[in-house]
Amino acid sequence: MHTYPTQAVILAGGQGSRLRPYTDDRPKPMVEIPGTGTPIIGHQLSWLAAEGVTDAVVSCGHLAEVLQEWLESAVLPLRVTTVVEKEPLGRGGGLKYAAQRLPDPEQPWYATNGDIWTRFSLREMAAFHAERDATATLALARPRIPWGAVETDAFGHITDFIESPPSPYLINAGVYAFSPAFTGMLPDRGDHERTTFPRLARERRLAGYPLPHGAYWRAIDTAKDLTEAARELGAQGSA
Repeated sequence: MHTYPTQAVILAGGQGSRLRPYTDDRPKPMVEIPGTGTPIIGHQLSWLAAEGVTDAVVSCGHLAEVLQEWLESAVLPLRVTTVVEKEPLGRGGGLKYAAQRLPDPEQPWYATNGDIWTRFSLREMAAFHAERDATATLALARPRIPWGAVETDAFGHITDFIESPPSPYLINAGVYAFSPAFTGMLPDRGDHERTTFPRLARERRLAGYPLPHGAYWRAIDTAKDLTEAARELGAQGSA
């Protein structure tokens, strides 16, 4: 019998410089997906609530007051607390600072980057995490390469052109499941991906959960990503 997390951290403090001018007056998670009328973080909170999460801590940074005002005025599907770092703590320190505000430190928790728009079963990921007795589990995505690829035969003749093929490599999808002990392993300052994650990998306590085939996933980094997300949303609606 697995205990599915009911609490989560959303890391929403990035500058979003590659999304300008959209992020000139709002933080990256407050950028709306065209055609939805809802900011990225609104989609994330709805998804988390649908997956059984009842409490979320949002770590704010760039233009924090804009995000906080929206959270205070919106009708939200779960309880939300916001934290703002008094000084830069780095990705690992910021994650630890936010995790310390979770309602139950003795229970597992999820985390997600504030620029990820995705839909897959977090409960299945949590079960995968528990079955491997992992301290931390990363969701893994296989994004499409943004360029056309060329296939050749052994002699060097071009045999085919493939538009935006899937990458041969899995990447960190920016969604996580953590055991309670993980919080104490995070640095007070610095980057956990250079310290905590490598340590757990050496100890075989870091797991990777490949997103199921057909699961929707997109990181919203640029204006092109917004356009693509809107197009994909339209395609899903007409399917």
